[in-house]
Amino acid sequence: MAKSVWDGHLRLSLVTCPVALYKATDPKGGVSFHLINPETKNRIVQVAKDPTTGQELDRKTLARGFEVSKDQYVLVDPEELKALRTESTHVLELERFVDSATIDRIYWDEPYYLAPSEKTGLEAFSVILEAMREKDRIGIGKLVLNMRERICALEPRDDRILLTTLRTHEDILPASDAGGIDPLPKPDRRMLEIAEKIIDQHEGKFDPSTFKDRYEDAVRDLIAHKKKGQKVTTAPPVEKNDGKVINLMEALRRSLDGRETGMKEHAERYLERKKGKAVAKAQPQTKKKAQ
Repeated sequence: MAKSVWDGHLRLSLVTCPVALYKATDPKGGVSFHLINPETKNRIVQVAKDPTTGQELDRKTLARGFEVSKDQYVLVDPEELKALRTESTHVLELERFVDSATIDRIYWDEPYYLAPSEKTGLEAFSVILEAMREKDRIGIGKLVLNMRERICALEPRDDRILLTTLRTHEDILPASDAGGIDPLPKPDRRMLEIAEKIIDQHEGKFDPSTFKDRYEDAVRDLIAHKKKGQKVTTAPPVEKNDGKVINLMEALRRSLDGRETGMKEHAERYLERKKGKAVAKAQPQTKKKAQ
């Protein structure tokens, strides 16, 4: 059974219910490596050590410290941190409700599932859940996770509430701070029209199950082969751009023509198969003569 990462109460005005928060993702599915001594094949153990005395220390005896200046720290006791707990450490209050379209995607962070934790609060949880579903609004609240108060967005998801932590305005860097070359040239209208047609041709529904991590699959395949003692073959090098300048208009036209040609050929093959089936169906069936 999944272990909760936060337990408390969900509150809407005077209505409260006990809830628990669970992770909605499983990062353990990826390939991870450990540091190994290649001579002994032993896994390396990280040791807490005082850099001045060289003394090895038990991590349980260490204190938390905040650096106020170079090599100067203020030590903080765990009990002092407990005394600073706010209401959001044990109560998640729905403070307002907004349209999801008003939240910029750059603010969305990590998803969790919020579920009722006791039978006594099932009815209250169900009422809050269905009210949000019928009004088609996202709830905004706060809770403390990993010693930090986080803004979060809550929305119905089946019989649970999908809670997604949100980044604060201070966490977001403006696009102008990113690297790159400015200013951008104004696109040629003819090129823009061709690019829009290419986009139309590739239009479809988002299906995450069709996306595979090819690199991770290759790593797993490598590990499987090495586990069996098989020799690992080197794949042919990936073709790289030779740096030659390609005419943008020509590249756009080829992209559009190639897509249209492929679609046309597919349609012609489909019509030929359909025509063949229709002819076969229309031909009278001859009965076999009795022997």
